[in-house]
Amino acid sequence: MTSKHSLRRVKDRPPSERPREKLQLRGAQDLSNSELLALLLRSGTASGSAIQLAAQVLDTTAHKLEKLSRASVADLCQISGVGMAKAAAVVAAFELGRRARFPSEEKPLRINSSAVAYHCMEPLLGHLDHEEFWVLFLNNAHGVLSRCKISSGGYTGTLVDVRIILKKALLAKAVGIILVHNHPSGTLKPSQADIALTQKIVKAAKSIDITVLDHLIVTEKAYFSFADKHLL
Repeated sequence: MTSKHSLRRVKDRPPSERPREKLQLRGAQDLSNSELLALLLRSGTASGSAIQLAAQVLDTTAHKLEKLSRASVADLCQISGVGMAKAAAVVAAFELGRRARFPSEEKPLRINSSAVAYHCMEPLLGHLDHEEFWVLFLNNAHGVLSRCKISSGGYTGTLVDVRIILKKALLAKAVGIILVHNHPSGTLKPSQADIALTQKIVKAAKSIDITVLDHLIVTEKAYFSFADKHLL
C-alpha cells in the first residue's frame, strides 16, 4: 500500500492527479486554486510538495485570491519556502491577468458611460493598497487618447497638481478628461477634499476649453461617478 509520505512529491502522484497533466487533459478550469498556484511555484520544499506549498501560500490570505493578487514579491518572500523566483512568478501571473482585461483594439476605446470608464480603469486601481490619481484624456468622440497616472500617495490620500493635469491634457490634444482615483478603504463616498479638488479642476479645465466629463472613485467591486450623481 502506498504511504502518504511517498505521495508527498507531485511526481509520485498518479498522472491523473498531477496538475500539469490535469491541465493538459481537462483544461485549466478543472484545476483547484492550489493546483494552479502549484504550477506557478513549480516545486515544493524539502518537507512538502508544490501543492502543499501552494496551500500554505493560500492560507496566508484565507484562500482569497483577490487578497493574494495584491501581494508584492517582498510579501510572498516572507512565506517559508517561497523565494524570489517563486514570488516573482506569482506576482507576474496576476499582473498578466489584470492586463488581459484591457481590450486590444485598433480604434481608441470609446467612453460612452461611467461603467465603461470604470471597467477601463479598475484593473489598474482596484487592487491597490494606496491611493493613485489618474486621468483619461479623450478626443471629441470620447475616444481614449491616453491615460496617465498623475500622482501616487498613501492609504488615505494623494496630492494632485492641477497644472500637471492641464499640461498633459494640452499635450495630448484632449477635448475632454475623466478623473479617476481609488479608495483603498473600499468606501465609495467622496470626501470634502475630493469634491473641492473636482470643482477646482473643472474650473481650471474650462478656462482652456477642456471639459471634465466625470470623476470616478474606484474600488475593486464598485465605483462612484460624480457625473451620474450630478456633482460636476
